[in-house]
Amino acid sequence: MTKNSSSSTIVPSTVWLARGRHLGPDPEQDVRRNLIALKAAGVLDDFLDLDPVEAARSTVLYPREESADPGPSARRLFEARWRVADGVMVRAQLTTYDQEVRRTDHEGITWVLAAEAELAWNPEWPSPATMFWPDSDRVAWDHDFAPGVRLRAANHLPQDQNEMRRRLRDHSRNTWYIHIVVHEAMTPDPKGQQPVSTFLPPSLRHRVIEHRATPAQAEIADFAMKRELNVRMPRGGAVVLPTQPRNPDYDADHFTVHSVFLDGSEPTELLARIEEFAQLPQALPEGAEQALNQLRQGWHLLTPEEELAHAQSMVIKYAEALDAMTKSRDLYQEATEAAQAALAEFTDGAGSSRSPAPETARTVGSPLNALKKGLGRFRDPHRQDL
Repeated sequence: MTKNSSSSTIVPSTVWLARGRHLGPDPEQDVRRNLIALKAAGVLDDFLDLDPVEAARSTVLYPREESADPGPSARRLFEARWRVADGVMVRAQLTTYDQEVRRTDHEGITWVLAAEAELAWNPEWPSPATMFWPDSDRVAWDHDFAPGVRLRAANHLPQDQNEMRRRLRDHSRNTWYIHIVVHEAMTPDPKGQQPVSTFLPPSLRHRVIEHRATPAQAEIADFAMKRELNVRMPRGGAVVLPTQPRNPDYDADHFTVHSVFLDGSEPTELLARIEEFAQLPQALPEGAEQALNQLRQGWHLLTPEEELAHAQSMVIKYAEALDAMTKSRDLYQEATEAAQAALAEFTDGAGSSRSPAPETARTVGSPLNALKKGLGRFRDPHRQDL
C-alpha cells in the first residue's frame, strides 16, 4: 500500500474518493454481483466481502489504529484489488452505512469509497465506482446527499431562489465532488440533455456533479452564485464552482466558460476547465480522512507476496518473543535458586534461624546480608562478588 507523506488536510495525488447514497432495496447484493462478474471477467485480481466487526478482529497488513475503525453504523466492508496501465496496483474499499437518522425509507443507504494507487492517479484509468457499482441507470447507487441530485445526470437547480442559494452554498462546503453549473440558453433536445460528464475521462466522470439552470433561470442563477460564491453565471455558458475554503489557485474568470453548445457535441473548453480544476490541491472533506485511514490501516486483501512477507515477519516476531520469554524464565530460575540458597544459609536448612558463632559472623556477615547477597544475583546476574 502506498504511504505518502503528504499533509493530512490535502487529498493525496494517489487517492480517489467518493461518497453517496444507494436508494435501492439491497445495495450490498448489487455490489457482490458486480464484483463477482468483474473477477470472472479478469478485470479484478480479487475481492473480499467482510462483516465490519469480524474485519476489525482479523489480521491486517499494517498495524491497526483507532481511527481505522469504520464505525458502529457500518453495515458491510468490501475490498477490491485490480491493475491499471503498466501493472500499477489499485486497492479500494467500499463501506456501506446505516443512516444515523432516517426520516423515510427513501433516503437510502450511505456508502463511502476510497481507492489508492501505487502512482499518482490518472483520469484515464477505470473509475473505482464501477468496480463496485454496476454502471447502469437501473441501479440507483449514484445519489448525492442533496435530494434529487445524482452523479450521472443533469440536475436542474431548484425554482425557489432561496432553495437554489442553499443548494449552491451546501455543495461548495465539505464536498466530495467537483460541481459545475451549465446554463441552457434554450431548452435542449434529448442529445443536449445528457450530462456533460459523459465526455470526461472514465476516472473523472464519477467525480463531477452537473447542475443545470433553465433558460428562465439565467438572472436568478447568476445572482445566487454571485451572492454565495462570488462567481458569475454567463448566459448559455458554464462555470466550475469553487470549494470552501476557497483554493488560492482558483480564478473565477478562468474557470468560467462563456459558450457551451448543448447539442450532443463535445464541449472541449468546459471539459478542459474541469480537468484543470481536478488537478488543483483539494482539501479532504469531512469524513474522508477516516475513510483513507481505514483503507491504509485496515486493509485485508493481501497479494500472495504480501501474505508471504507478512507470515515471515510474524515468524520473526514470534521467535523474538519466545527468545525474550526464555531469557526471562532463565533469569527467574537463577533468581529463585539464589533466593533459596540465601534462605537456606539464613535458616541453616532447618526452617529456623540460627545464631552463628562470633568468628563465623565476622566472616560471613549477618543473615540479612546473606539474603541481600543472594537477591543481588537476581538483580544483576553478571555481578562478581569480591
